[in-house]
Amino acid sequence: MTTAAAQERAGCPKRMVFGPCGGVRDDARCELADHPCPFVAAPAPAWPDPLPVPAPRPGGLLDRAAAGPVVLADLTVTPFDPASVRAVVGALAGAVDAVLVGEHQNRPDLPPVLLAQEVLGAGGLPWTTLACRDRNRLVLEQELVGLARVGVDGVLCVTGDGRGPGVRPGVTQVFDLDGVRLTALAAAAGLAAAVPESPEAVPVADRPGRVALKQRAGAAVCVLNHVSTPARVAGFVAAARAAGATLPFVAGVAVYTDERSARVLQAFPGLHLDDAAVTRVLAAPDPVEAGVAAAVAEARALLAVPGVVGVDLSGLASDRGVLAGARVKAEVARRIQEGER
Repeated sequence: MTTAAAQERAGCPKRMVFGPCGGVRDDARCELADHPCPFVAAPAPAWPDPLPVPAPRPGGLLDRAAAGPVVLADLTVTPFDPASVRAVVGALAGAVDAVLVGEHQNRPDLPPVLLAQEVLGAGGLPWTTLACRDRNRLVLEQELVGLARVGVDGVLCVTGDGRGPGVRPGVTQVFDLDGVRLTALAAAAGLAAAVPESPEAVPVADRPGRVALKQRAGAAVCVLNHVSTPARVAGFVAAARAAGATLPFVAGVAVYTDERSARVLQAFPGLHLDDAAVTRVLAAPDPVEAGVAAAVAEARALLAVPGVVGVDLSGLASDRGVLAGARVKAEVARRIQEGER
């Protein structure tokens, strides 16, 4: 997209063409700079001709979603520890349909292809996040080829969070592409591309149209960041449909059972939790049971929204370690799948 490359928005530290990112602050200020997001006053350009979307892999998440609701879970593991990957995937196995392999700005990760291989070897079905922050276009293309070769189910294409103050100071942040242009590369590589969207992030009115734009760039599914109520998700999906988006949605479900796991989610820009629900869980005699029940209730409400085919169990889930968190998510997933109360 050479024409698009010449249209990087002045004032965007992430060099985005198809912005804004999901990190715009509630006061419309940029995530990384002390000025308003340049995409708030002037929307991104339209995507040119729509790209074909690869067919779902047989038996994969999107294939299963055609037959009924699916459950995705964030993979939270000890950095650089293959044994931790195997243990966490083992705890989730049989309960979730796939795992969302994250990419973090504040802690290290194994390289995406290696991490995907570890998940596959442990019996998991990975959707691997690729972020543009630390990789130029050439490296992103290499990663896509590698991920396709090892057999991941799909790729979540994101521009990426900027690093916070003090996180690897002095290390260059690349942002050679944005998430939308990365989506086009993933689709061209034959990979199912997932894209994120933050329904309650500024500029709220532009977010439904961004889903339609991302679908034109080759997106197969949209993963929604946390929204304060299922009714807001329903309104957003309907607005995205009105804007021309026909792809399925996976809605984020906040999983927390203690102070730390709740506050980490609440701290993310562009994400909104039901604060009253958080208060009830943390004040409950058994916060673990209350947190599981709250996540199951939220998941069921979201799955009742037309267009939502699955949920993503997101967050640490527990401050007692990654394996404890995985077991909490597995319990949530089992209750969702089995229809327990």
